[in-house]
Amino acid sequence: MTIFALVDCNNFYASCEKLFDPKLEGVPLVVLSNNDGCVVARSAEVKALGIPMGVPWFKIRDQAKQFGIQAMSSNYTLYADMSNRVVEVLEGFSPNVEVYSIDESFLLLDGFAATQSLEAYGRKIKDRVQHWLGLAVCVGIAETKTLAKLANHCAKKGHAGSAGVCDFTTIAPSELTRVLSKIEVGETWGVGRRLAPRLEKMGIHTVHDLRNANAAQIRAQFSVVLERTVMELKGIACLELEETTPDKKQIVSSRSFGQRIGAFEHLADALAFHATRAAEKLRSQDSVAGALTIFIRTNPFALKEPQYQRSITIPLPQATQDTRELVKWAGRGLRRIYRRGFAYAKAGVMLSEIRPAALAQADLFGSMEDSARSDTLMGMMDRINQRWGRGTLRTASEQAEGIWKMNRGNLSPRYTTSWSELPTVS
Repeated sequence: MTIFALVDCNNFYASCEKLFDPKLEGVPLVVLSNNDGCVVARSAEVKALGIPMGVPWFKIRDQAKQFGIQAMSSNYTLYADMSNRVVEVLEGFSPNVEVYSIDESFLLLDGFAATQSLEAYGRKIKDRVQHWLGLAVCVGIAETKTLAKLANHCAKKGHAGSAGVCDFTTIAPSELTRVLSKIEVGETWGVGRRLAPRLEKMGIHTVHDLRNANAAQIRAQFSVVLERTVMELKGIACLELEETTPDKKQIVSSRSFGQRIGAFEHLADALAFHATRAAEKLRSQDSVAGALTIFIRTNPFALKEPQYQRSITIPLPQATQDTRELVKWAGRGLRRIYRRGFAYAKAGVMLSEIRPAALAQADLFGSMEDSARSDTLMGMMDRINQRWGRGTLRTASEQAEGIWKMNRGNLSPRYTTSWSELPTVS
């Protein structure tokens, strides 16, 4: 029998911040999005205060003062490294691990039930991550991925007598029915707020209701995806473990600016930065792109300011993964859509027509030597930047996040990846 476990880090971003700063212990803490805009993570103390996810920071400043809420800027370098460490621990418990998101992973536990209690095994996982990394996780165990997500939900909420670990495979059918009858249908993986109202109009209000729904009828009125969800709720596994991340069909790099910019050279600098990031992602999956899209826009919410937004898609003469080529074409595209007299708030690059590098058509007028030199140069560039830090080697067009860089007024140190920012004890 196939058995899945979902391991989910609790309040991951906030927990990473608290892990290295003892002064934050017990303090209500939020982590903010790019440019310190909106709340993207909340500690347990903030959740208890009823602060919603996604609320703009400026709207809760008064509450922050009243309750002593501390706000941190997003430290993606720290979060990514801690996520990788969690995955390394999980790989010691199963040879089959799917990294679903930065704070969630599925494990395949086939065969483990024959030798030990899966709930006890889940507690070993929970205790190991806590002891080795200092991060709290919850573990949900079930026969399908969708049920494992719900078991994890129960583990977090303390349903079914769980305390951080919930095993649906050992729960009596009557007890599982009682538990699922108390969970709103919108909590189901793949349903959410968008589909929940339509399901409720059909009389499907809880997960138990959806589980008992007619799968063929659900498919006819919604999609085959939701039909699979119903089958998964019935205990029929339709979703396999994805141990390798599928190649992206589109790669986007964009960001709102820390301040408005109007000069062409500053926009060109920003687009060179994004073209470089997109090229790195492209090479990481050993692909090439056949088209490049750039866009620039003003702030649509600043209604009293002149508004302008444009994009342009450029079919590349030769599919490439070379940073220099992508930066060059991004600059040429900007010359065609740039207009003076506007305060630009955001720019970005999207790569499309992506295919494996091994299947790319060779340039009829190029040479194998030029292609080999490009691959060697880009490979060397990536290795140096991975070892010594992003931007150590870059094109002359990229000025390492100049005037347009993000506002991150309360950024914590990169405790685990920078020698100069290691935590110290005094």
